[in-house]
Amino acid sequence: MSSTDTPRPAVAETRAKPPATAWISWVALAMMTTSSVASLRAAPTMAVYGLACVFLYLLPAVVFLLPTSLVSAELASGWKGGVYNWVALGISKPMGFLAVWCQFAMTIFYYPSLLGFVASTLAYVFNPALASSGVWTALVIIVVYWSGVWVSARGTKGVAGLASGGLIIGTLIPGVVLVTLGAVFLGQGNESAAPMTGDHLFPAWAGLASLVLIVNNFLSYSGMEMNAVHVSSLRRPAKEYPKAMFLAMGMVMLIFILPALAISWVVPAEELSLTAGVMQAFDAVFANFGSQWLTPIVGVMLVTASLGGMLTWLAGPSKGLLLISRQEGYLPPFLQRLNKHGVQQNILVVQGVVTTVIGLMYALIPDVSSAYWIFSVITTQVYLIMYLLMFVAAVGLRRRFPDHPRGFRAPLLVSLCGVGFAASLAALLVGFVPPSQFAGGNTGLYFLIVGGGALGLGLLVPYLFYRFRKPSWRQPAVPGDDEGIDVESTGANEP
Repeated sequence: MSSTDTPRPAVAETRAKPPATAWISWVALAMMTTSSVASLRAAPTMAVYGLACVFLYLLPAVVFLLPTSLVSAELASGWKGGVYNWVALGISKPMGFLAVWCQFAMTIFYYPSLLGFVASTLAYVFNPALASSGVWTALVIIVVYWSGVWVSARGTKGVAGLASGGLIIGTLIPGVVLVTLGAVFLGQGNESAAPMTGDHLFPAWAGLASLVLIVNNFLSYSGMEMNAVHVSSLRRPAKEYPKAMFLAMGMVMLIFILPALAISWVVPAEELSLTAGVMQAFDAVFANFGSQWLTPIVGVMLVTASLGGMLTWLAGPSKGLLLISRQEGYLPPFLQRLNKHGVQQNILVVQGVVTTVIGLMYALIPDVSSAYWIFSVITTQVYLIMYLLMFVAAVGLRRRFPDHPRGFRAPLLVSLCGVGFAASLAALLVGFVPPSQFAGGNTGLYFLIVGGGALGLGLLVPYLFYRFRKPSWRQPAVPGDDEGIDVESTGANEP
C-alpha cells in the first residue's frame, strides 16, 4: 500500500469517546504510570556511582523515556492490538511477530533477575549470609517461579490488587523511610560513604566499560507503551498526556534517584551487592538507630511488592503471544494449547523449564551479583529489539497513514523516533561490553552468555518458529478475546 492510500472505513473510523464516567485525570494517569515503572530494585545498581547516579538516570530519561512515552501514546491512540499491530502495520507481519516475541521473551530473563532480588531480600529475613549464596538464590528462583506458574495456570484473579498496592507497600513507604533515615544519618554528622561534591556529578571515565551500568536504566524506564492505551480516556489528550508523562517522569526519577543516593550515603561502593544493596542500606541505617529488628519487616514488604508484580505479569506477555500465534499460526499447536481454565499452560511450563535452567546458573556462577547483572543485561537487550521495531513502525505509520484518526499526535515524531532508536541501539551494543566490575573476569565468556542469550533468544528462536510454521498451526480465537486484530484490512502485507 502506498503512502497515499487510506485505510478502509471500518478500520479508520474514529474511536468512540468514552462516557463521562470513564474519563480519567492526567494526574491519575501519571500515578498509574509511576506505579508500573518505578521500583527500588535498581537502586543498588546506580548507588555505586554516588552523586553521578543523578546524571546516569537523567540521560536515559531524556533520550529513551521521553521518546518512548510520546511515541507509544500516538500509536495506542490510533491503533488497537498493541505492539504487534503497530509493527505489523508499520513494517510487516513477521516483524510484528518478532516485536511481540521479544516482549514475551524478555520475561524469561526478567523473572530470574527479579527473583534473584527476592532471594537476597528474603535472606535478610532469615539469615543475611544467604544473600551471597548461589544455591539459596537458585532454590528461591525455582520454587517461587513454579509456585507462580501453578497460581497463574489455575486462572486465579484478583492478583492485580496486590501489585497495585505494592507501589505503596513495597516502594513508596520503604523508599521514604530509607531516604528520611539516610538524611538523618548525615544530619547526625556521619560522613557519606560516597563523595557528594560537585566534582562527582559525572562518572569518572575509565573506558567504555565504566559506563556500561547505564544500560540497566533503559529497562528501568521500559513499559511506558503499556500505559499508553489509556490516552483515549483523557478529556484533552493532546494537552493532558504530555503533562501526565512529565509528572510521571519526575516522580519516577525521584523514586529511582533518592533511594540510590541514600544507599550511597550509607554503604560503601566496594561493599555493595547489586542484589542485596537495598537491604544492606536498610540494615546499616537501622543499625545506626538501634532498630535492626525492622530490617526483616522491610524485607517482607519489598518481597510482597515483587511477588505481586511477578504474578500480575506472569501470564500477560505470554497471552499476547498466544493470541497472535493462534491467529497467524506462528507457534506449534502444543504451545497454543489451553487448560480447562483457558490459560496457556504449556507456554508457561516451557518458560518455566528455561527459567529453571537459568536459575541453576546462579548456583554455578560464584558471584551472585555477576549473575544478577548478566541476566539483567540480557533482559534489556531482548526488550530493546522490540523498541527498535516500535520506533521504525511509528515513522512508517505516520507516513503511510497521515490522516488516520489519532487521539494524540506526538510533536516532532520523526526526531523523537530518531533519538529513541539511536539511544536504544547504542544501549543494545554497549550491553555486550563487560562493565568495570567484571574487568578481572572472563570477557569472552561474558560476551558469549550475553550474546547467546540476547541474539539467540531474541532473534534466532522467533526466526525458527516463523521459518518452519505450517498452515495447520492456525487455531480458533481464544474464547472471550474481543481484541481481534485485522491487519489485512489495514494494509500490512507479508514480505
